[in-house]
Amino acid sequence: MSRRVVARAYGGPEVLAVVDAEAVNPAPGEVVIEVRAIGVNPIDYKLYSGACGADPDVLPMGLGSEAAGIVGEVGDSAAGPVGPISVGDEVIVYPVSESYADRLVVSGDSVIPKPASLPWNEAAGLLAVGATAVDTLDTANVGTGDLLLVHGASGGVGSFVVQLGRARGATIIGTARPEHHDYVRSLGATPVSYGAGLDDRVRVLAPDGVDAVIDTAGSDEAIDVSVDLVRDRSRLVTTVPGPRPAEAGFRIVGALGPEGMEPRKRARVFLVDLAGNGDVRVRVARTYALTEAARAHADLRKPHAAGKFILLP
Repeated sequence: MSRRVVARAYGGPEVLAVVDAEAVNPAPGEVVIEVRAIGVNPIDYKLYSGACGADPDVLPMGLGSEAAGIVGEVGDSAAGPVGPISVGDEVIVYPVSESYADRLVVSGDSVIPKPASLPWNEAAGLLAVGATAVDTLDTANVGTGDLLLVHGASGGVGSFVVQLGRARGATIIGTARPEHHDYVRSLGATPVSYGAGLDDRVRVLAPDGVDAVIDTAGSDEAIDVSVDLVRDRSRLVTTVPGPRPAEAGFRIVGALGPEGMEPRKRARVFLVDLAGNGDVRVRVARTYALTEAARAHADLRKPHAAGKFILLP
């Protein structure tokens, strides 16, 4: 038997439950992962909140898209993007479904070797945010000499946009709460507080506007300020879908489904190499037991310390 977290209904964190599941053997091309850590992301609670629609046929709903662990079994012909997989390998798995569990059966294609230098908690929180950040930077065509405005620069995706954008040679202004300014500055961006007067505060740093904008906040303020400041509206990018950013001309990345996932899958090995070398860092804000998933989701919806939340089976 294994344990997994499911949403029994649509609603708030109170609908989550830990249930027992029958252990399944790997089919050809699959591997079993004994999970050591699990990344928590806002999309996890949005899916059962009803924000993405409600289909009672998918209940109870498994949650989670990323984890890290040790290979326990290998099905026939199973191989990962970088080669063969062996029992005992320490690995990162992404993308997967229903990763809130202590045991996973996943396609070999989702398995990336974990560098020995990368702790379990950081490994589990790396790829969902990191790969989405790469997707946003590619979509906005960010490169050397660009002045980039990042909304939500202290968040999971935003912090990676800053780190990776700096590595591409961009100068970055990042919005964040005042208590996160030191963190944003440590990542290589100039922080500004969001709220009334944001446009004026950014213009002090960018009197001629900015070359590109990556929005991970999705607020009306972020949309309005971005449209006002960007010089080329084809370089407006957001990770938050909705009618307002679409009407304003934002390009939306991070769509669910195979087509939206392909750019992020291509970034996985690159990101793991960077993290293993210490060139990018995952900041872990809090860890919770798997049985505390509901509390983790409740805390994630509130203002909290910058960094990823991690579940530990």
